[in-house]
Amino acid sequence: MFLSLALWGLLHIKVQAQTSTGVYSENGVPTGTPIAGDYTDNPTDIVAGNQHWGHATSKDLYTWENQPIAIYPGAPGEGIFSGSAVVDVNNTSGFFQNQTNGVVAMYTLNTMEEQTQDIAFSTDGGYSFTKYSKNPVISVNSTQFRDPKVLWYAPTSTWVAVIAFSQDFVVGIYTSKNLLDWTHASNFSQHGFEGLQYECPNLIALPTLKNASVAEPFDSSNIATGEQMYILQISINPGAPQGGSISQYFPGTFNGTHFTAVDGATRLTDFAKDNYAGQFFYNIPESSPQISIAWASNWQYAQQVPTGQLENFRSVMSLPRWNVLANTTRMTYTLLSYPYDLSPLYTTPDSIASSSDLANKSLLYDYGTSVPSGAISFSLNITAIPLVNATGTANFTFLSSVTGESIRGGFFLGGDTPFWINRGYIRGFDNPFLTDKFGTNSLIDPDTQAFRLRGVIDRSILELFLDNGAKAATVEFFPEGDLDTLVLGTSDLSAGVGVTAEVFGLKSTWANQESGNGTVAGNVTSASVASQRVRRDNLGHLR
Repeated sequence: MFLSLALWGLLHIKVQAQTSTGVYSENGVPTGTPIAGDYTDNPTDIVAGNQHWGHATSKDLYTWENQPIAIYPGAPGEGIFSGSAVVDVNNTSGFFQNQTNGVVAMYTLNTMEEQTQDIAFSTDGGYSFTKYSKNPVISVNSTQFRDPKVLWYAPTSTWVAVIAFSQDFVVGIYTSKNLLDWTHASNFSQHGFEGLQYECPNLIALPTLKNASVAEPFDSSNIATGEQMYILQISINPGAPQGGSISQYFPGTFNGTHFTAVDGATRLTDFAKDNYAGQFFYNIPESSPQISIAWASNWQYAQQVPTGQLENFRSVMSLPRWNVLANTTRMTYTLLSYPYDLSPLYTTPDSIASSSDLANKSLLYDYGTSVPSGAISFSLNITAIPLVNATGTANFTFLSSVTGESIRGGFFLGGDTPFWINRGYIRGFDNPFLTDKFGTNSLIDPDTQAFRLRGVIDRSILELFLDNGAKAATVEFFPEGDLDTLVLGTSDLSAGVGVTAEVFGLKSTWANQESGNGTVAGNVTSASVASQRVRRDNLGHLR
């Protein structure tokens, strides 16, 4: 499958950018396997600007390989902004004779005068593109009209694009039979958090769960047959509740031309600060959890971070995530977001540390030498929590044995079960907008009387998933010394409460990019990639 996106990490993809979608086909890759991503990329610097579409491919969503740039600006002053890509299986566009794997990309062409929606097509599976000679395909004479996400609506055999009228706080819905001629069908204008502008909309049908409380809610047996709900996800920047950028989503119904939200609530994809512009891979089977990936940073401080000068990369993508909708306590529909299968990356088949009885105890593990990547996954499961008069705490701490820095978090049983994160003990990045504390609440499910925490830490990013992903947090941090020790502990728990914990080491999937000018960080690929970094587009401009 395809993704046009923004990238950085060890397990996480490095580079920079934002996302979108499509389908990708390659011999030897199972149908439905998401493997290709295009990302916004500045090939001549490590800050935003001079936007191209970079291209990376993967067969497992964790190990990525840079490919030659996919789409280039056509002239100085142009930028290839966010968009998406689809496979035109039935050749509705007329670009692809005698093939079923032709790729059409739709993107925003940004100039000082206007933002238009253009398309380009690829006959080689998305590795090289030719721009449509009659671009643009959508123009509304606006400088704030961008980020098309294209999907196929099967009931009417129609292509649909959602595009942000950015500073009008409107998402336009367009339809087409051939990807070339587009009709404005409707607008979604239920504002939610407005901020300064809308960006990177995404419309996707998600399966719903039979039971969100089971231990393995994403198991195929727990997917409700024939029950789907759409979500429209919209990113805002600036103006997030905690400052800067964030994404919100609206569950609802879609009839091919109009999206209707189920209620007036505003739901956020993340309760921390570093998750933005998430997009979904195209053409995952509709009965399966859908897969997304997001840009893991915040526009308040993303332009200048310590890794830029020290390690020559500036941004990172989140972990790829499974996504479903579920009925949860007090909310009609909640997005459950959970890490895509990490088990192929485990350093050992069994956990490197564990406890079957951590009630009112602690587990300390030094992973600095046993896990060369410095990346680990951990889980903490608490059961038999009293529904009334519950007491106690459960905490985690990642710390550096050299500098004493730490990032920590935990929750208090009782009340609305508040959960907290504190990155204020990390000293490698002095920025007043790098908010140090975050919190949420997680009401105990009366059916399970349990709390589940899953976390993944990778170098300078921590991702947390509460109660099977009903709440998620994405947190950047920049320590002066490597974090190398994990402490998990509980205290003052009520009698009978059970606690288990597991820790897995994760392999590094990262290798330095062999690039001629030293400005691109990415996984090793052919030397020809670097030599193409300053080439222009397929219409013949500045090669």
